[in-house]
Amino acid sequence: MSKLNLILAGATLALASAGVLAQGASMPRVDQREGNQQARIAQGAASGALTPHETQRLEKQQAHVANAETKAEADGVVTKSERRKLHRMQNRANSDIYSQKHDAQVAKP
Repeated sequence: MSKLNLILAGATLALASAGVLAQGASMPRVDQREGNQQARIAQGAASGALTPHETQRLEKQQAHVANAETKAEADGVVTKSERRKLHRMQNRANSDIYSQKHDAQVAKP
C-alpha cells in the first residue's frame, strides 16, 4: 500500500469511528430527566410524601428506564423508535412520581 493510500484509509477509519462514538454517546436529555426524577423521588421520600413502598416501586421503575437506555445504546446507535420508547417510559415515570407524591398516603413519622 502506498503511503497516500495508508493515510486515506486511516483518515476514513478515524471519521467512521468518530461517527459511531458520537451516536453511541449517552443521551443527555434522557440522562437529565433521569437525574431530575431521581431527585424528585428522593425529595418525596425525605418529606414523607412517599411511603417506603412507593419509593421502592418508583426506584425500580427508574432502574427499568436506565436498563432500557443501556440496551438501546448497546449497539452504538439509538434509533428513533428506541428514543421514542425511552421518552414514553420517562413520561410514564414522571406521571407516576407526581401521582404518588400527591396521593393521600404519607410515610409514618
